Amino acid sequence: MKLKQVVERLHLQLQTPTAKLDVDVRGGYISDLLSDVMANAKKGDIWITLQIHQNTVAVATLKELAGIIVINKKQPAKETIKKAEEEGVPILTSDLTAFELICELCKLGISGSR
Repeated sequence: MKLKQVVERLHLQLQTPTAKLDVDVRGGYISDLLSDVMANAKKGDIWITLQIHQNTVAVATLKELAGIIVINKKQPAKETIKKAEEEGVPILTSDLTAFELICELCKLGISGSR
């Protein structure tokens, strides 16, 4: 599934308007520990997190993730958005909790196992 479809179906808010949404979402990963994401997320995963600082962009770039979804109505810091724009990492936000968002992603056929 393309990231653009995920954004539309889950009514996510795009925080990085220049980021490309025509990327495949191959799976999902949820964690707030950067080291955990670096060790376990896979290329093409969408990352669900509460983290809003710019180190998330570095991890997403390193792991070649499809994008980052920040949950619970949190907003990424301005410097995070700027860094994401520079790196081409889509950052999306959702009012949903982690559990609610994961349930919706599963309904779309996106899972954490592959």
